[in-house]
Amino acid sequence: MSPEYVPSLFPPETLARLRQVVDIDPARILQRFDEPDVQNTLAEAQVLITGWGCPRLDADALERLPKLRAAVHAAGSVKGHATPVCWERGIAISSAADANAAPVAEYTLAAILFAGKGVFEHRERYRRDRVFTLGDLYGNVGNYGRRVGIIGASRIGRRVIELLRPFDFDVSVHDPYLTTADAAALGVRAVSLDELVATSDIVSVHAPATPSTRHMLDRKRLAKMPDGAILVNTARGSLVDTAALTGELVAGRLSAVLDVTDPEPLPAGSPLFTLPNVFLTPHIAGSQGNELARIGRAAADEVERFCLGRPLRHAVALADLETAA
Repeated sequence: MSPEYVPSLFPPETLARLRQVVDIDPARILQRFDEPDVQNTLAEAQVLITGWGCPRLDADALERLPKLRAAVHAAGSVKGHATPVCWERGIAISSAADANAAPVAEYTLAAILFAGKGVFEHRERYRRDRVFTLGDLYGNVGNYGRRVGIIGASRIGRRVIELLRPFDFDVSVHDPYLTTADAAALGVRAVSLDELVATSDIVSVHAPATPSTRHMLDRKRLAKMPDGAILVNTARGSLVDTAALTGELVAGRLSAVLDVTDPEPLPAGSPLFTLPNVFLTPHIAGSQGNELARIGRAAADEVERFCLGRPLRHAVALADLETAA
C-alpha cells in the first residue's frame, strides 16, 4: 500500500494486536512486488495486508508469493488489485468495505436531512441577501413524509436505509438483484428505476460502477425527476451523465449533493463549483482521518480470524466482482 496511510490505518494498539498473531514489520511497506530487496520476504509471505495503492496481484506477482494464502485489504473495493488468478490459486481475499461503508452512509444521511430541510438554498440566500428570516415556513421544505429513493441495495445502500428508519421518510429502493421479499425485510418498497426517479423528492445513488450502470441516470431519467428534486451521489460519478445533470442544475430545476463526479476532478471551469443549488465535496464521504482506524481494526480482525483457522467475515468471492463497487 502507499506508506502514508499506514500510521492512520494501524495505530499502535492495532499493530500490537497484529503482532500477537503474525510476524510483521510495519517499517517495511511494499509498493511494488518486483523490488529486489524484498524477494526473500515475499517468497515466505503467507498473508498480505493491502491497501490503497496496492499493485495488481497478477500471475507475475503471485509467482513471487508461492506461499501466499490470504490477502486482507485494509480498504474498500478489491477490483484495483485482486485478479482472477488469486481465486484460481485458492487465495482468500478479504475487504474492509463494510467498515468503509459506515462513513459513506453517515455522509449520505446528513446530506439527505440537510437537503430535505432546504439548508443549502437558505444558506445561499442568507449569504447573498444578508437578510435574516425564519426560513421558508410554508414552502416545500422539511423532512416529514419526504420521499427518498435509494438506487442500489448495496452494502452502503442498506446502511443508509437503516439510518433513515428512525425518521419520517417514505423510502423506496431500486436494485435489479433485490427481491420483493428482501425489500419488505428492509422495510422499503422495491420499484423500477424509472418509477423511483419519477416519484422521489431525494434520490441517493449507491450502485456499483459497471458497464451496465454507466450513465444509468441519463438525460431521460434526470428529466423524469420532479421539479425541485435533489440528487445525492456518493457512489461513482460515471453512474450519472454529467452533461445532462449540469444542464438540469444550471436551469435550476434540480439540486444536487455530489461527492463524486465524472470526470474526477472536475475541470476548473465547471459550473458545478459555483452553482448555488450544488453542494460539491472532493470524494470525502469514505473513510477520512480518524475513520481510517476503523478500517485497520477490521483488517486486523480478519487477520486474526484467518490465523485462528476461522472463516473470514468479509471474504470476497470472484463472482462478487461483477456487482461490487
